[in-house]
Amino acid sequence: MGIEIDLQSLVSAIGDAIVVSDADNNIIHWNPAAERMFGHSRDQAVGQSLDMIIPERLRKRHGEGYRKTMETGVTKYGTDVLRVPAVHRDGSGMSIAFTVAMLYAPDGKVNAVAAVIRDETTRFTEDRQLRKRLAELEAQVAGKGQNA
Repeated sequence: MGIEIDLQSLVSAIGDAIVVSDADNNIIHWNPAAERMFGHSRDQAVGQSLDMIIPERLRKRHGEGYRKTMETGVTKYGTDVLRVPAVHRDGSGMSIAFTVAMLYAPDGKVNAVAAVIRDETTRFTEDRQLRKRLAELEAQVAGKGQNA
């Protein structure tokens, strides 16, 4: 005896953003966590291109990869986490991590991609600051070694 799960309630309640886009790169689902994360309401996002959250400099590369994934139905990001920059509605940069699930039509062709996205901006910034501090300390130690 299992518990029946209401998928819509789950997708709405989960803390990670869930964004589903169709074969043409247009958003068809945008959960409340996506609203909080990216600053766009569901009504503002649904029907729009994923480009709204992709930095301009990466849009061409994303578009090429997205088309290839739709044509082949193959992605390594179903199990491997992809970490990339993103853009908030206010224009500020973000760092996100996500995995995707390919969604198939009855004929077996890919017709959508669902992404589960986590905002890692704080972690990314802290990592960058730690790496910078480590490099500074290593430079100090190397400088002292040369003066000895």
